[in-house]
Amino acid sequence: MPVKFLDATSAYPMRFPDGRINHGLAHLNRVIDHPNIEVGDFTYASSFAPPEDWAAQLAPYTYPGAPERLVIGRFGQIADGVRIITASANHPMAGISTYPFAIFDHERVGDYIDQISGLPDTVIGHDVWLGDGAVILPGAMLGNGVIVGARAVVSGKVPDYAVVAGNPARIVRMRFDPPDIRRLQELAWWNWPLDRVDAATAALAAGDVEALARLAP
Repeated sequence: MPVKFLDATSAYPMRFPDGRINHGLAHLNRVIDHPNIEVGDFTYASSFAPPEDWAAQLAPYTYPGAPERLVIGRFGQIADGVRIITASANHPMAGISTYPFAIFDHERVGDYIDQISGLPDTVIGHDVWLGDGAVILPGAMLGNGVIVGARAVVSGKVPDYAVVAGNPARIVRMRFDPPDIRRLQELAWWNWPLDRVDAATAALAAGDVEALARLAP
């Protein structure tokens, strides 16, 4: 039986109480067609000024054919003003000057080839909330269930179910204790059939790991 409120095929899945579609909230994998960006089902971004190009607004330095990827898991929540800066935004830094001569004369790219090869992917896990105006820096690896505070600047590896805030972002607290985090990783509710997710929303809202486990497929 289909779950009406979980429609992965809808580009704009939210309606206001009066029935109007909210075009400022979009399922990213329905509005982004980009060879370097992979987004899981149900991950949405919000914008108070909905763009024509969601990829360019969210990850403006990720160009088609870049040597790195942006990967975002399922059920992510991305607030207004979030900027994901992927590795191609960096200027080569090993030389005397950081001036990017090669972007004006592509025949000079060979001078920098060792510095622009093998750039790191930026990976954001499942069920991650990126708060208003957060900045994710090149090569960041955010685990599942992470919460990023508003205006935080995040780099490096963030463990599963951490809450981070500040510039540079630091771990403020862990959302669950280690045994519960291991259990949540095993349950991986974001991969359940939608009817099971539908049945589990009360447990997910309550933070009751054992109640969630009892509902697992």
